[in-house]
Amino acid sequence: MTWNEMQPLLYDNTLDTLFMVWWSTFYAVLIGIPVGVLLHLTQRGAVLQNVVVNKVLGAIVNIGRSFPFLILIVVLIPFTRLLVGVSIGPTGAVVPLALAAIPFFARLVEAALREVDHGLVEAAHAMGGGTWTIVFKVLLPQALPALIAGVTTLVIQLIGYSAIAGAVGGGGLGNLAYTYGYQQYETSLMIATVVELILLVTLVQILGDVVVRRLARRGGRASSFRVGLRRTRTEEPVAVTEAA
Repeated sequence: MTWNEMQPLLYDNTLDTLFMVWWSTFYAVLIGIPVGVLLHLTQRGAVLQNVVVNKVLGAIVNIGRSFPFLILIVVLIPFTRLLVGVSIGPTGAVVPLALAAIPFFARLVEAALREVDHGLVEAAHAMGGGTWTIVFKVLLPQALPALIAGVTTLVIQLIGYSAIAGAVGGGGLGNLAYTYGYQQYETSLMIATVVELILLVTLVQILGDVVVRRLARRGGRASSFRVGLRRTRTEEPVAVTEAA
């Protein structure tokens, strides 16, 4: 197969892959962040400590993560067809991709929030901050670089999953590699597909690293915020003592 023949195939299937990865990432982030936040807030010693909710939600997340993706696609065929009207093609692949990505990203969010200095949470709580204030003013801003790194990892994972989905009728570069590269022995097209997948993963990693580094450079603001909270928390008892 010549390069001129490969170009339209690579272009169309790249668009399909980007479509699958974009929408599955969108839904994974949209749902995964609240799930991860709830997992963090309901653990022992947290603001909304609730062992039962934490254990049940954690079990659901673990079950979702335990399914091999190929099996998940097959199991979800009736649900996918009910939800979007088709079970194959890029649109049909978004459903299993998103459902596989949500628990994966939720755990990444939980891990990112766990790294936030607990003293900041305590200080915000002592200053009268409610749960929403702690989440949106302390936890998420402080964990933002780790969250962006998590999104980068998620997108790379989904690029790999999309290739698996393509091999079983999901479309995209995986379908191209399987249909032409494997079944029709088009070695040149197989190599071009693999190279493109490597380039996509590399590009996503570079962009993610750049964003994380830029956010890390803004750490001065976070440090000032941290010092301000601690100073306020330290000075309050002194003010009360002097008043007495």
